[in-house]
Amino acid sequence: MTDNKVYSVCGMCTVRCPIEVEVHGDQLKFIQGNPHSALKGALCARGGAGAGLINDPDRIRHPLIRTGKRGEGQWRKASWDEALDYVADKLGGIIQEHGGRSLLWSDRGGPFRDLHQAFVRGLGSPNYSNHDASCARNVQHAAMSVMGYGRKGVAYDLKNAKHVVLQTRNILEAINVKEVNDLLDAVDNGCKVTVIDVRATKTAGKADRFLMIRPGTDYAFNLAVINELINKNLYDADYVHSFVQDFDQLRNFVQDYTPEWAEKKTGIKAREIRDFVVDLVKAMPSVVWHPGWNTARYTDSFYVSRTIYIINALLGSIGVKGGLPFMAKPGDCGSKGLKALASLYPKPEDERADGVGTRYGHFDPGPGLLHLGFQAIEKQDPYPVKAYIAYRHDPFMAFPDPEALKKITDNLDLMVSVTFSWSATAWNSDVVLPLSPYLERESIIAAKNGLKPHFFVRHRALPPKYDTRADWEILCGLSQKMGLDKLAFESIEDIWRYQLADTGVKPEDFKATGMVSLTDKPIYFPREQFKFKTASGKIEIIAPKWEEAGIPSLKPYEDKQAPKKGWFRITFGRCGVHTQGHTQNNPILHEQMPENELWINDKKAAEMGISNNDLVKVSGSNGYSGKIKAYVTEFMHPDAVFMVHGFGSDVPAETRARNKGVADHRLMKGGLDIWDPAGGAVALQEHFVKVEKA
Repeated sequence: MTDNKVYSVCGMCTVRCPIEVEVHGDQLKFIQGNPHSALKGALCARGGAGAGLINDPDRIRHPLIRTGKRGEGQWRKASWDEALDYVADKLGGIIQEHGGRSLLWSDRGGPFRDLHQAFVRGLGSPNYSNHDASCARNVQHAAMSVMGYGRKGVAYDLKNAKHVVLQTRNILEAINVKEVNDLLDAVDNGCKVTVIDVRATKTAGKADRFLMIRPGTDYAFNLAVINELINKNLYDADYVHSFVQDFDQLRNFVQDYTPEWAEKKTGIKAREIRDFVVDLVKAMPSVVWHPGWNTARYTDSFYVSRTIYIINALLGSIGVKGGLPFMAKPGDCGSKGLKALASLYPKPEDERADGVGTRYGHFDPGPGLLHLGFQAIEKQDPYPVKAYIAYRHDPFMAFPDPEALKKITDNLDLMVSVTFSWSATAWNSDVVLPLSPYLERESIIAAKNGLKPHFFVRHRALPPKYDTRADWEILCGLSQKMGLDKLAFESIEDIWRYQLADTGVKPEDFKATGMVSLTDKPIYFPREQFKFKTASGKIEIIAPKWEEAGIPSLKPYEDKQAPKKGWFRITFGRCGVHTQGHTQNNPILHEQMPENELWINDKKAAEMGISNNDLVKVSGSNGYSGKIKAYVTEFMHPDAVFMVHGFGSDVPAETRARNKGVADHRLMKGGLDIWDPAGGAVALQEHFVKVEKA
């Protein structure tokens, strides 16, 4: 046997970092970040734990068809032919009775979604969705409301920034390795970092300034910053004159939102706000105020992200080096883009079941809003939705109130989970189609837009250990069974050749590094080429689509509900060794962090007789409760408690993760109906929990 290096793509979170995998025959030796990329060989703990997926004794090893009631855990082993025939027959019958629109699909999103969208389109359904309603939809829609294009229309040039502001972005724990490397390089070159959060994260511990804000008052803080920039004439007047529409309306709107006003709301002193603004101005335009990653938090989180984009504009940082430059695409490098698999089929004419793009005309119809898709399943409005396929996605963990969601999915005639590991969604499905872990599968080619656009591919590093398949094998096999001949590719090479048809790039060009760069140098567009996808061609303070929907572009600030005595606002987040609820059962990562803790303010804990490491009981308003160790600290806001998301699994097949820690989402009664009407995302931090010593 010989040693070999395979260039692939990590699959342990949604970032999909490029990796180099060393194999000896059929045995994995080592995983590291692709040294030919900006990762410099680095990888996070999750990325290094890929071997845990392959060697996990809890792995799903072959297709399964349910024999008992949903959630009972009674399954029978099936061959791939039998399982695909079963799904095709059930799905075909549902489509024959209710039409293609009766299918809902959801996945994790990301660079390989084109294949999934093609399959959903081929069946005639407009209902492709992803997880983003519980993550970054508020950011997406905030960007669209201001710039006319989504959040990925601009990059974060962290490496060249002089001041980085991280508000609802815990960059050193919710890790994008390239972004972390770029930020650390910038810090080495003198860049300042400000963190605004309800607790002192690992990122806050490395920051120059940490502002512990009262939960739910970020919008107030941002309005005060805008007030200070405008009233002190500290903003970039030339940039605003050239690229900002409706500035006078913004000026008038923020007049009452002074730093003194914000101090009463946020708990952050007016002097600190003013000092912070002075530092921003010193660094402009090389400022990156990150608009957030997971902002499914409050019912005004859309306005938090929106004001962040507006502040970046006032500082002149949108479009410039060291700020938020525009994303370059293959066409900007003189190259053709990949041929879309979704273009094999026409766009379905039916409206989306979630109403996005029709009833909710201000929202991006791309991945829709999954929680509203669940409402359509429950109410059969605007039409029956009877089949649901969840691909590498666990909405029973990602969305609030899973007991309510289980009742909703009782209305389905077919529920399928495509997954490489057990989850609550898979456990409650009718059919489980086992996906090969990322080291055992290849994927379609994807394009990465940015300062240096490139194509990249996931190569299969190891043969499947069990009877599992790649997503292209599953969907192309199912397409063949259902008569979708255009998508019934027989090999991944055939798919690659189709995608690359107009690019001048060949599949073998990826063998050396796993990537094909389209430019040697980063692309920064000159100022005279700045143009926004709005009606005015400028950054718009007043967003017409939102105004037409009856939603104000500039919303007056509203106070949040305060917690009752003994109750706290529940907040959640990430850590460096787990990806939401996907990795808690991984043997390697479980050993690093087997359960979560409850962060609680030291003074509040003392009042309740709670000491560090004491066992406490956390209860929601729905009767669900759990016991968890207390982490007592001064670096937690007294109005809230915090826990890392993804723990408290109740799936028997997850032998390590089951009943370890507390599930924050199970404490959120009615949470599927609490969402931000301006931004679309669910509001996961508008819930309160009772804490008492166990």
